[in-house]
Amino acid sequence: MKHVLMIAAVAEMATGLALIVAPSMVGQLLLGVPLAEPAATVAGVLGLALLGLGAACWPGPPRLGMLFYSALVTLYLAYAGFSPLPTGPLLWPAVVLHGVLAILLLLTWKRSGSGRA
Repeated sequence: MKHVLMIAAVAEMATGLALIVAPSMVGQLLLGVPLAEPAATVAGVLGLALLGLGAACWPGPPRLGMLFYSALVTLYLAYAGFSPLPTGPLLWPAVVLHGVLAILLLLTWKRSGSGRA
């Protein structure tokens, strides 16, 4: 069963990476149409979620997957905020929220010592 979970984790992480690197192409391959903005940005966040899911399913502490996701979403959304594309009023609060969550997850992981809690 452990090997099946690892294979699933790798598959989800590969899909997540593809959604981050080439969201429009993934949209074309899956849905038959390329993704336009803002759907491509949302697809990037989905890709990060799949990376986090894959990390959480990998042998080790599940908290690592959430830390991985929160930290990457913080960076990705901040990058989107500095891009010339239009942004909504909740973008920067979402950046701050994910940044705070990532810091709290990192602190609790370090505090637990082994990261297994």
